[in-house]
Amino acid sequence: MGQTMRITFRCDPALRDLLPPPLLARDALPDWLRKMAPRAESELHGRAIRTVKQCPPFVDAMAHGFMVLLPCDVVVEGGRFSWNWALPPPATPQHPRAPLSFHVPAQLEGTPMHDPRRAAIKFNSFWTIELDPGWSLFCTHPVNREDLPFRTLSGVVDADRFSDAGINFPALWTDPGFEGTLARGTPVAQLFAVPREAAELVIETFTPERAARYARTVAQVLAAPGVYRKTFRVKRPR
Repeated sequence: MGQTMRITFRCDPALRDLLPPPLLARDALPDWLRKMAPRAESELHGRAIRTVKQCPPFVDAMAHGFMVLLPCDVVVEGGRFSWNWALPPPATPQHPRAPLSFHVPAQLEGTPMHDPRRAAIKFNSFWTIELDPGWSLFCTHPVNREDLPFRTLSGVVDADRFSDAGINFPALWTDPGFEGTLARGTPVAQLFAVPREAAELVIETFTPERAARYARTVAQVLAAPGVYRKTFRVKRPR
């Protein structure tokens, strides 16, 4: 067993008691996942079938890595964003004080995300992130969270080297009809530590042994529910 890779979050000391700390993603699963039924009636099948709540890859992806959270309530009214956050002066120069800032539309020109009528928002970071040497940070939208009214853009940061300033998270506001409060503690980015060393890509065809194993595994999966969970899935540490 190799040594555990550490991910270290740091913040300004004047803000420590005001900021929601990053969470293990498994501790930030949405209420809808907890409440959803394990089975649902399928008109096509004519019976109840298992929902994604019983799909370990779906749930494990949502529970993997870490979540960065919105530091305060943000009110959205008429396409405008506002907040009332009694933030003391940070002890660190050049530190952000607003939870959001913006990217002008021209910065996305040439991409499928470009809309000349809309700026992209940016979730400002109040945490620095440090990884062990040789690791990078994959930052993306919280996995399977189509319920959120924004879409965080994905990026990779070499956080073993860039660890003395915060990593901001640009996002597209995808629900122009949203009116209300985006609550403090809303996940805004999911983070995964990934090794920077490139993997070797190998392309092969099945050997007779591999073909037999394929057929045997598929037969097991089709014969009974829960084969992957019971036989192949690695239990996650708690």
